[in-house]
Amino acid sequence: MLRMKVKAVGIDRDTMLPVVILTDDAEESYVPLVIGPAEANAIAVVLENVEITRPLTHDLLLSTVLALGAKVDKVVVTDLTEDVYYAEVHLLQADRTMRVDARPSDAIALALRSGASIYVDDKIVPYAMAVPGGDDPELEQFRSFLEDLSPDDFRKDN
Repeated sequence: MLRMKVKAVGIDRDTMLPVVILTDDAEESYVPLVIGPAEANAIAVVLENVEITRPLTHDLLLSTVLALGAKVDKVVVTDLTEDVYYAEVHLLQADRTMRVDARPSDAIALALRSGASIYVDDKIVPYAMAVPGGDDPELEQFRSFLEDLSPDDFRKDN
């Protein structure tokens, strides 16, 4: 498995769809995921350290996990089938490990709240990863775009 982190979340300017971009620690490889607006907001709230007065769904889920004596160990983007990503949330409770099926966006939002690591399964790395470099002009353009990317670049008012 390849450990990832969230590079940015926002709105793709071309499609106007919410996107979260995962990157490896060296920021040499990227996994762009199209997500729902609610999940984009749930991720952005954590990334931007926004104070909220009432818990969002992912906050409630984390509180429930903790109240049941478990913790979020990690989340894994496990599969890619017909352009749809799949994920699992790995929970630890005493000496027991549980895997819960999840949408990657929900798993990422939960991982950010709990401090859990985010991984991409090795079997999907060749299909999911955008590895900038080489002679592919589209990948070079993507790399150039990502180098200076910040959450502000996704705001509609830019």
